Amino acid sequence: MLFNSWIFIGLVLATMLVYYQPVLKNLQIYILLIASFVFYAYDSFYLLILLFASGVVNAIASYGAKYRRRSRLYATTGVVVNLTLLALFKYGNLLSLTFLDIENGIGKFLCTLPLPLGISFYTFSGISLVVDAYRGRFDEVKGEVPKFRRYLKDTLLYICFFPKLLAGPIVKSKDFCVQIGTKTFDDIDWHFVFKSLVTGYFLKMVIADNLKDFTFWMTYPYFESEGTGTLLLMVFGYSIQMFSDFAGYSLIAIGVAALFGYRLPENFNFPYIATSFREFWKRWHITLSQFLMEYLYISLGGNRKGKKRTYLNLLLTMMLGGLWHGAAWSYLVWGTYHGLCLVMERMFCGRREYCIQIGKSGFAGKLSRYSSMALVFIAVSFGWLLFKLPHFDEAILYVTRIFDNFGSVRFIAPKSLPIIMYVIPVILYHILYYFRNNELVKKYILRFDYVLYGIMLFLIITNSGSVNSFVYFQF
Repeated sequence: MLFNSWIFIGLVLATMLVYYQPVLKNLQIYILLIASFVFYAYDSFYLLILLFASGVVNAIASYGAKYRRRSRLYATTGVVVNLTLLALFKYGNLLSLTFLDIENGIGKFLCTLPLPLGISFYTFSGISLVVDAYRGRFDEVKGEVPKFRRYLKDTLLYICFFPKLLAGPIVKSKDFCVQIGTKTFDDIDWHFVFKSLVTGYFLKMVIADNLKDFTFWMTYPYFESEGTGTLLLMVFGYSIQMFSDFAGYSLIAIGVAALFGYRLPENFNFPYIATSFREFWKRWHITLSQFLMEYLYISLGGNRKGKKRTYLNLLLTMMLGGLWHGAAWSYLVWGTYHGLCLVMERMFCGRREYCIQIGKSGFAGKLSRYSSMALVFIAVSFGWLLFKLPHFDEAILYVTRIFDNFGSVRFIAPKSLPIIMYVIPVILYHILYYFRNNELVKKYILRFDYVLYGIMLFLIITNSGSVNSFVYFQF
């Protein structure tokens, strides 16, 4: 069920109508669970069984890891089960195509397994729950051991809560479980909800859904006949599309969750103003970055075992993070690419805010900062080619055509010019945030932010692109 569909809006409104009935306040968790199951079953009715089973297994494993003897065994089993589910359903096809005979036996079986929507996200939620329970990072009821029935109910809500179910944000269990309780309609922060939903739907429906019609020409073999300017414009347009699509989804999820009294963590913080790759990953898909940092990078040793081990840990973390995005070797290459960027940056620049050092202040300092910002944006944008063109040879061919077609084909095709129109609002969105403390910006622009939201709302109604699923649904 897409966030940008009328049936989803109907589900949210119907759930709210029942959820906030005073006589049903003690059933709010069950109401959210039913809504979540309906939301998931709309596209994957049979795979709802897998989601429910995952919730039950994680409840048993985390409960045992926190409240029973042999807690380490419970925790280990829970993590192994989650990783096995992920490997079986998401990577079984890739492994069978690479190493097994797909005509017979287990290889054929693995190729027939479906890819459950959101499995990457709800298995990571399960791992967070089990590990946090084992480490004693949260208490459901202080001073007493909760009954398993209540614990199961809370765990299912954490795993299945529909705003975050299919594409995050990835919420740590210790941050979500403490919020579970009775909510009232009067507690809704309508200003926060309005800003989140309008910005989210604008980024998704106006920017991403319109850009997709023009970045379509990046696919093979259409890009081969395009000029250098068009090819570059589409690369940067697709980069903006990726941000708008996923940041839009996250803001909608955060806004919808707030309607039911739950705060999900920020997932994007204007990533394209980053002046280093390290900063970029603190701003892009923040909850995934934090998850990989806390549960993988630090577990591998982090930066505590010398420089060479730190570089290796960074590379391994990003490689696995890349492979998490999809069951294709191109995603592993993408993760390796970002891992190498982080390693080289740390090797040559340390932990400086930006690498290009021209001066410490004044014009030279600003030039250094803006140059680093442009360098990171360009490098990240070309990395997204591996998402648009999952076949590695096609991505290489695309880059080759940028050089080969210079001067031999019309530099910029007229059909690609609308990309500029849809890119500009996102650039301005980042610029306004970057200069948010400037007196002129605060006085003449941010002071009248309701006008900006009014314009975005108007464009959502009048200039939305054709309905399209969210990019991260495939992960």
